[in-house]
Amino acid sequence: MENKDTYKTISTKTEAVLFKDKNSKFFGYAFPVLSEIEIKTHLDALKKEHHTARHWCYAYQLGTEKITYRANDDGEPNNSAGMPIYGQIQSFNVTNILIVVVRYFGGVKLGVGGLINAYKTAAQIALEHAHIIEKTINKNYLITFDYKNMNTVMRIIKEKKLNIINQKLEMNCQISIAVRKKEAPSVFETFNRLFEIDIKET
Repeated sequence: MENKDTYKTISTKTEAVLFKDKNSKFFGYAFPVLSEIEIKTHLDALKKEHHTARHWCYAYQLGTEKITYRANDDGEPNNSAGMPIYGQIQSFNVTNILIVVVRYFGGVKLGVGGLINAYKTAAQIALEHAHIIEKTINKNYLITFDYKNMNTVMRIIKEKKLNIINQKLEMNCQISIAVRKKEAPSVFETFNRLFEIDIKET
């Protein structure tokens, strides 16, 4: 697990999917997210869109190496909604994702078993409709050097096909690069060995 330097997430939000059980309707949505602020924005938007619904249950997971997650039952019986949704995030092995299942009550109680199944299924269908992509876990470095060392730095960046995030090229230059995690130590070492060139993790 230590050397794993890729993770799975979804590329774009999904259209609503619908699961019905005994007249109750469960609308499932999946969103790619990177922060709790984004999560709140999506939840607020869905609450406006489905303002007559009874419950807006959700689960999310953020992060690649340090994971944060939350599962929320939003008034449904304990662990009957949020955790079954979160279970699907785990079973599809995705992160940086929010899944919301909006419930319209159809007048017939489903019982805890029925609820667990409904929330799990709505989350599963949402994920099956999502476009799952694999991304690399990167480390970011800032390289600082004098303009006269520009060619050396650029040559290494080109040879190692490094991804430049941004650069400030003046008398003293700064280039930010993103390096795939498993290649990071050797890239760091290459720059670190060079005289007059400074590299540090950001």
